[in-house]
Amino acid sequence: MATLKDVAKLACVDVSTVSRALNGTSYVHPETKARIYAAVKELSYRPNVLAQALRQGKRHTIGLVVPRLDLTTFADILQGAEREASKHNYATLICHTDDNPKTERECLNRLRNGFVDGIAIAGTGRCTRLLRDIQSNGLPIVQVIRRQDAHISSVVADYDACGYDAVKYLATKGCRQIGLINGDENLAPYRERYIGFHRAMTELGLPETTALFLEPGNSFEYGYRCAEALLNQNPMLDAIMVAVDVQGIGAMRALKERDRRVPQDVRLISLTGHAIGGVLETPMTALEIPAYEMGAKAARMLIDEIEAPEGSKPAPQHLTFPAVLVERESG
Repeated sequence: MATLKDVAKLACVDVSTVSRALNGTSYVHPETKARIYAAVKELSYRPNVLAQALRQGKRHTIGLVVPRLDLTTFADILQGAEREASKHNYATLICHTDDNPKTERECLNRLRNGFVDGIAIAGTGRCTRLLRDIQSNGLPIVQVIRRQDAHISSVVADYDACGYDAVKYLATKGCRQIGLINGDENLAPYRERYIGFHRAMTELGLPETTALFLEPGNSFEYGYRCAEALLNQNPMLDAIMVAVDVQGIGAMRALKERDRRVPQDVRLISLTGHAIGGVLETPMTALEIPAYEMGAKAARMLIDEIEAPEGSKPAPQHLTFPAVLVERESG
């Protein structure tokens, strides 16, 4: 493979002159530049992008760390982030952690020592010290979907309002026995959904029926198990709220097995709608968050900080996007 020295030798110039001509960093006489380009073509020279990036201090790559990709809003987050990064000539590296703190820590250490200029993360909340250390060493970080640390910029949805508004909506439909399927409340979105749910139920003077297990909550099986638990606790349930759509699909199965019809017997609403909810046999009513836009905004915030002149880095920003109620057959 041809090197910069080979190009310089063929063009009869110094290596530094070849570098200046190819990078456009300073003036090179047109005739000299023409000889250099001819030598590059003849030798099929390709620059070492890694070496250039290390010299320039920029990789033009951002890392994206998410728990999972299948049937969740994280897929939309990633699409938005990738599209926005591409607009600014940045590439993306994707890591998924299955919400395992050890895996998350390994991903973060690989990225910080690798080929990225910044990291957007939907984290577990168990690696806060590591994130702060990475940030203090000059690598920008943005939290997306989950805000676990107020010292680090974030792009999230108003999960509290999702829980609150869903209860109030169901109450207008005549529901009084409302159950909640949630997830690990150590994670901010689950915790804040419950806070909104609890506040609305208290205001209405309604009894709470909740279910969660200490395991990853984004699965059909989890939704099924929790729905079974809810129905065992309160056979009179007339509504179920689920944190995410995949839980709702599992809940529908549990209701069907007990001959409880949706929505005639039990109304069902998701607090984080995904496109899959709209194409089910019984389309799911949902509070839908603008995940694609949130991913794009997180990427833009990262790139703005990466590109900011030294000494004028922006202070942490915290953006909260509202959800929109989409009424479908299940609710």
